[in-house]
Amino acid sequence: MSSTLYTSPRLDGFRMPAEHEPQEQVWMAWPTREDNWREKGKHAQKEFVAVATAIAQSTDVTFIADAKNYEQARLALPSKIRVIEMPSDDCWMRDIGATYVVNDQGERRANSWQFNAWGGELDGLYDSWEQDNAVAAKMATVTGDYVYHAPLILEGGSIHVDGEGTLYTTEECLLHPSRNPHLSKEDIEDLLKVYLNVEKIIWLKDGLYNDETNGHVDNIMHVVRPGVVALTDCEDSNDPQYAISKAALKVLSQAIDAKGRTLEIIKLPMPGPLFVSEDEAKNLVESDYMNRQVGERLAASYANFLITNNSVVFPTFGEKTDEQAKEILQKAFPEHKVIGVYARNILLGGGNIHCITQQVPEKCSIKAV
Repeated sequence: MSSTLYTSPRLDGFRMPAEHEPQEQVWMAWPTREDNWREKGKHAQKEFVAVATAIAQSTDVTFIADAKNYEQARLALPSKIRVIEMPSDDCWMRDIGATYVVNDQGERRANSWQFNAWGGELDGLYDSWEQDNAVAAKMATVTGDYVYHAPLILEGGSIHVDGEGTLYTTEECLLHPSRNPHLSKEDIEDLLKVYLNVEKIIWLKDGLYNDETNGHVDNIMHVVRPGVVALTDCEDSNDPQYAISKAALKVLSQAIDAKGRTLEIIKLPMPGPLFVSEDEAKNLVESDYMNRQVGERLAASYANFLITNNSVVFPTFGEKTDEQAKEILQKAFPEHKVIGVYARNILLGGGNIHCITQQVPEKCSIKAV
């Protein structure tokens, strides 16, 4: 019996649930890639463990690690966190993992997107991504779910949904010539509607400044709940992020979601700006694709958090804005435990807490009234 489906989620009555809906588990991958993580990932690994430990307060966590690094990961992680042997090229589980869809009868299935390392031959971040591209289908096998193979190059961090028919994304990423140059904006919208069963797509122009993913939406904004979004704000008119954030604010302020709502917008402060230090640029294997230069601007954002059951896990950077961000998030999520995890070394790799996690929703049936 094949695990591959040849229909579509929309045709079959499945939709992508929002992050605030119940989750069965969260998946992560062990960081070891030496051209991205200095000192063979030693610093980043500590922060991945801290993130996983925070998530595990509310949700089961599964890590993948290749055969060579399995024992290292197993020894480093708490015993209650599952570690399974599965190869990947790097560790951005949001982008390489399956995007799950559910229906109202308590069934769950998975989408496997096409992955090309954030740009393929045009501007990808590494030259071989076959292992990453195979993760989603393998993940679905472990979670016991049938798979749709979506004919679209797409990373999970480039989309947010509210679970009620609205999807948020950026033109910078989804319309980038390194993703699906043969498809028009309308073609891409159609595929998103078919594979995620959404009705309305709200397009921001750009993502965060100097984001090497070509502007993933999850690094500039987050869906708090239907009709409410959190957006990275910038008050320094001399900062290149200023115009990007103000343009995003304008789009969101004028948007109407799939249910006809205007949006409540919660502004998150921008940390920093933060830059790569001399020490942080050392001890990396040289790469033609990822160059960590001293003084390079980091795409730091508090919007790159994870909602998981009763918790919100967000990145901190040792900045004065950390506490302000926590207060704003706690007010936005009054029923949740808001947990800050120091994540500068994750940031140095090109993303943050949302980027390194991928949730598997619970199979929830809707009771007839």
